Amino acid sequence: MKKSLLWIVVLLACISMVSTFALAGCGAAEEAAEEVTEEVEEAAEEVEEAAEEAATGEKPYIAIISKGFQHQFWQTVMAGSVDAADKYGVEMTFEGPPTESDIAVQVDMINAAIAKNPAALCLAVLDTESVTDQLNSAKDKGIPIIGFDSGVPNAPEGTIYSTASTDNEAAGALGAEEMFKNEKFKAAIEAASVDNPVVIGLQSQDATSASIVGRTTGFADKMYELCETLYPGQVEITGHVKWEKAATSGEPVVTIYVMVPPSTSPTDSLAGAQTLLAMDNLIAIFCSNQASVEGVIAATTDGTDLDRDTGKYKDLVVIGFDAGASLKAAIKSNYFTGAITQDPYMIGYLAVELAVKVLNGETVSEFVDTGCKFYDSTNMDDPDIAQLLYD
Repeated sequence: MKKSLLWIVVLLACISMVSTFALAGCGAAEEAAEEVTEEVEEAAEEVEEAAEEAATGEKPYIAIISKGFQHQFWQTVMAGSVDAADKYGVEMTFEGPPTESDIAVQVDMINAAIAKNPAALCLAVLDTESVTDQLNSAKDKGIPIIGFDSGVPNAPEGTIYSTASTDNEAAGALGAEEMFKNEKFKAAIEAASVDNPVVIGLQSQDATSASIVGRTTGFADKMYELCETLYPGQVEITGHVKWEKAATSGEPVVTIYVMVPPSTSPTDSLAGAQTLLAMDNLIAIFCSNQASVEGVIAATTDGTDLDRDTGKYKDLVVIGFDAGASLKAAIKSNYFTGAITQDPYMIGYLAVELAVKVLNGETVSEFVDTGCKFYDSTNMDDPDIAQLLYD
């Protein structure tokens, strides 16, 4: 579908601009920049025209706004949404802010999308409170909203028809269960005592996004439950007030420490990981998303400090979340024990499919689980796992 793929033109033009700047000499850079800028502006105008034409044309127009565009995860979500749009014969546009800290940018995108009167809006919101007016406006205009990924938590009643998402609490809990099975982890946890307490680190990029909060809660609660079977009343969760839970009897033997950096920037993710790694008796880290994974990898010298034979943290058990080239490489090298993967393709695909069903007057479930799986160096090349692991 030509118009539904116009986002590719914009993306490639932006990539072209970066490449041109890198290759052009000082004398040619200004001229090259002007040419590429014109290309980007023309492509953006075509996307705008596609939205306007679709809004009044025969095919329904669906606007899709994600939480970001900087990770391959979102590009895979986008690929799924494009395929669904092709299958169901609808027009679509896909956009997201530069980073997942750019709440104001996303608000502007939502305002612009609603102004085009789309047939439906698919939305993964950064901060629901910031877009309450927009959600109500869409409802008043009769624009159904489908949440995807983290969706739109605590949205005004009647604004969200359905959400296509990973069951993030279940995904976080799966991370805890797989960590607890690990032989090195089991040995460390069973050797703990009041005189030799251990720390399990949990790094999350924020405490507001529903998907991150869900994974953090799922991991923390399940790990607390599992550790309580060994040390009843002597397990605590600390580090962030949202998840704090004190030991109920005696001194803690196990501390689950939740690290939430002040922003989603790579610098803050790195600093958060460094803080965890400096803790005494740290035996494991769970990273709840790709940014947290990158922080740990950077803090361990591209993962080499986790080398099982010679690394500074050779006994540390680390489980990540999602995929990406650096995480996959760390797992192949056994620096990371493994990771939980969502199905980003199906998140995008089902978001569009649900929107089409709503437009066709079909009844849809409030929540559609898009699934998750654990992978490590032994199964990451299996077909059912490999198709979920993007670069």
